[in-house]
Amino acid sequence: MADQHDNNLPEIPKERYELQVLQSLRRIIRAADLYSKHLKASYELTSPQLLCLLAVAEEGQLTTSRIAQRVYLSPSTIVGIIDRLEKKHLVERLRDSKDRRVVNVVITVEGKRVAQNAPSPLQDNLAEALKQLPELEQATIALSLKRIVDLMEADHLEAAPILDTTHTDLRNPDNDPSPT
Repeated sequence: MADQHDNNLPEIPKERYELQVLQSLRRIIRAADLYSKHLKASYELTSPQLLCLLAVAEEGQLTTSRIAQRVYLSPSTIVGIIDRLEKKHLVERLRDSKDRRVVNVVITVEGKRVAQNAPSPLQDNLAEALKQLPELEQATIALSLKRIVDLMEADHLEAAPILDTTHTDLRNPDNDPSPT
């Protein structure tokens, strides 16, 4: 492959598509990992936390089930994320005045400030580059990535529309290494 970015890696033969795909996937994961670390260091938020905060900021108030639908994560995962956002005073839970069984998540003043100043949960350069492409090319990329998921038989796996690989811990599903 002529456009190798790391000169220490051997060149992958053109006909070894599976190695080219694997290398591309590894580079995507690495870039996402670096961006997630940047988010955590700069904003003290994980990518899933930022996604949830932005969803609540856009809607004003949402139930945890509705947040889960908006960010493509399970409701049980969302509960932990909302717990952490609540501890940071970015959101709060309020019972619905008409139906006390319903609990809404609402953004706080501090949460609004953070949401307004937060970067895109998707790498800014990727988001901007995608916007510059013709719609057909955007669709082709999306369909190609979907096809890779299908080929890997990974379509049943839960995943947010962003990738956060900073910490994989089944006890802490939003990849936040701290229990607080």
